[in-house]
Amino acid sequence: MYEPIRDKSVHSTMAGTTSDFPHRSREEELDIQLAGHLAALLAVTDELRALAPADSDDLDTAADRLAGQVARLRGGQAPVRVPVTAARPEPHLAALHRRAHTLAGRALVVAASRADTAVAILTAERMDAHAAALEPRELASH
Repeated sequence: MYEPIRDKSVHSTMAGTTSDFPHRSREEELDIQLAGHLAALLAVTDELRALAPADSDDLDTAADRLAGQVARLRGGQAPVRVPVTAARPEPHLAALHRRAHTLAGRALVVAASRADTAVAILTAERMDAHAAALEPRELASH
């Protein structure tokens, strides 16, 4: 009833073949994702350092620790840093703290999934710091 297939199939399976493009493991993908979240948090932290000189000691330490973790995850490649310059302080400051809190939360989720305790502790500390920075502003606005 049916004629047998005579030609080689145009469809192939992945078994036993090598591909022309590199594949990354799940751990490598998580490292890339985590480094991206931490680099974004570092950029916001650098911007906050420019806006809030009163908190600069805490933010300087946090920025250095974040930069160290990004470099570690990227195989020693240092992240691009935002230069600290004077800028306008208010309403932008609260928005930056909210953004930093969100980014730290995203990084915490990825750090927990890859069991990176050092980054998990760092991001949890940053979430607490940004939440504390927002409390007086949030209470004053209600």
